[in-house]
Amino acid sequence: MAGVKICGVTTPEVVDACVAAGAAYVGFVFYPPSPRSIVPSIARDLARRLPTGVRAVGLFVEPADEVLRDVLATVPLDMIQLHGNETPARVREVRDSVSMPVMKAIRIADAADVETADQYADCCDMLLFDARAPANVAALPGGNGLSFDWSLIQGRQWPLPWLLSGGLTPETVADAVAATGASGVDVSSGVEDRPGRKNIEMIAAFIENAKQAGISG
Repeated sequence: MAGVKICGVTTPEVVDACVAAGAAYVGFVFYPPSPRSIVPSIARDLARRLPTGVRAVGLFVEPADEVLRDVLATVPLDMIQLHGNETPARVREVRDSVSMPVMKAIRIADAADVETADQYADCCDMLLFDARAPANVAALPGGNGLSFDWSLIQGRQWPLPWLLSGGLTPETVADAVAATGASGVDVSSGVEDRPGRKNIEMIAAFIENAKQAGISG
């Protein structure tokens, strides 16, 4: 089972909308350059709103050990998401230090990027496939509204759960699931009115369309 992850949540209203619609994961971004970044004290209060069964995920980009310790001392997270250029060795270090599941984002532009996923199969608990921004485009590590060629992962299997991300919207999520066979999907910018501002109706539509496409809760 994987389910739907709504990432970049910053308000109680959006947390409640994610839960009501049936999200399996709610993501909080701890990366200051992002318009969705959140401070630990606010994330703590939001995470406490989640019922049992909905996982609070903390997104970090190449975090120092002290950053992880500071956030985890305040926020009751269930999973760490690493969304930078972390090596397999660093992912393993993080997983050992936090004693909780770790998700590793793999940014994809071509077939060679897909192959790197195999390097992480034994050092994390879940993979997330996102789009790699073109080299000449100034972009964040994720949440850029960009998709990749889904055929690159069509028919591929990995020995751990994985989520599909990258430019998904309520209108495209069903096609994405059909094209890739994904058992889980992740969205951030695709359910926003503007960067950092989630749209509750779009969240509900995204989760409903994902479930209609076969994604479990």
